[in-house]
Amino acid sequence: MTIKLDLTGHIALVTGASRGIGAAIAIALAEAGAAVAVNYRERADDAETVVRKIGRAIAIAADVSQAAAVARMVDQAASALGPIDILVNNAGLAIVRGIDDLTESDFDVTIAVNLKSAFLCTQAVLPGMRAKKWGRIVNISSGAARGAGAIGVHYNASKAGMEGLTRGYAARLVKEGITVNAVAPSLIETDMMRGRSDLASRIPLGRLGHPDEVAKAALSVLGNDYMTGQTIVLNGGMAFI
Repeated sequence: MTIKLDLTGHIALVTGASRGIGAAIAIALAEAGAAVAVNYRERADDAETVVRKIGRAIAIAADVSQAAAVARMVDQAASALGPIDILVNNAGLAIVRGIDDLTESDFDVTIAVNLKSAFLCTQAVLPGMRAKKWGRIVNISSGAARGAGAIGVHYNASKAGMEGLTRGYAARLVKEGITVNAVAPSLIETDMMRGRSDLASRIPLGRLGHPDEVAKAALSVLGNDYMTGQTIVLNGGMAFI
């Protein structure tokens, strides 16, 4: 049986989509037929480059850790493309800190950008999804949600919280036709991992992952009404670190 995902007529919002994993997901969604709102905070040129690759798309600047900015972003996307029925919460911040160097400010901003943003964006798109009786939410987590990771305990906490948010929303929304899943990549070849090719030695596959591989995992849950509250792990066979 050949399964082809057709997202024609659907409207997607991808946060943090100007580069890396977010950009790869936005492009993959467009290739499947969706119109895409490409969110960014500062990298306007990069976001416009993604939009040009996609076609039916719009770039929207917004700090997704701020409720008012999220509300404006969702309204702008709906006005330009239509009500959002696919949300990918990808925006994230990775401040590398050891336990003794971690500050309250580091912790607060990491939770706001990595976790609170997923809550704010989800709440903002739910009315439109409920009206359609169909919605898909994909949260981009990390292997750090279950392992020590290399960034810091603040990052661990933000990603573990995102997976808890995923399960909580999933259980409460599935009867309304809305599924919520997470994708947890480890050691993907993005700007965050630039210059860390040495880490490939920890991975049984022998290389870092690619953003398009994360995109494929994210899209894999969109056509499945029965799959919700799950986390797809991508780590090349590596134990959590």
